[in-house]
Amino acid sequence: MPLVPPPPADPIGQPTVIQAQPGATAWERFAEELITWLKTLASAAVYATLIVTFVCQVARVEGQSMEPTLEDQDRLIVNKLVYRIGEPRRNDVVMLYYPLNPNKSFVKRVIGEPGDDVYITDGKVYVNGIPLKDDFIPAKFRSHDEYGPIRVKEGHYFVMGDHRNNSSDSRMWGEVPKMYILGKVQLRWWPLSTARVFE
Repeated sequence: MPLVPPPPADPIGQPTVIQAQPGATAWERFAEELITWLKTLASAAVYATLIVTFVCQVARVEGQSMEPTLEDQDRLIVNKLVYRIGEPRRNDVVMLYYPLNPNKSFVKRVIGEPGDDVYITDGKVYVNGIPLKDDFIPAKFRSHDEYGPIRVKEGHYFVMGDHRNNSSDSRMWGEVPKMYILGKVQLRWWPLSTARVFE
């Protein structure tokens, strides 16, 4: 039979009795857990707000003005940080506030940067006298309009939809101030079959 050591003695030689602290009630445990969850949710909401405000945003295409590049109901990731540290560049696909109603947002392609001379003849777009490389646009999406010439104002951008004969863009409502450009379309993630990263 194994020997069991006696309980430790206190200074006067009496056995020490260890009493367990009374446990928290079920209600107290529930309240503590609820507070922990609420703190976690509040933190997550703050982080999500910061990400959507400053870093990136999920968006959905509505309409055909960017066909064939983007289709109606495509889901996008918009990089909102890139233009906080840099400038939009010609050929970027961007999300922007509609200048005539900033409660709406559009997706368009940057055609002209500040100081660029833009004109269109028989639907062909020229920037600083050089024809725009837009061979990816099918003939059925091309317009035959005349526009300009104009010089893009400082701090503004000339944007167009890729579906040239079905797009409301800078040809109708003028250049877009940089502060109205929300970010660069970085990724089409849905539908998965046509997922694409935009340079």
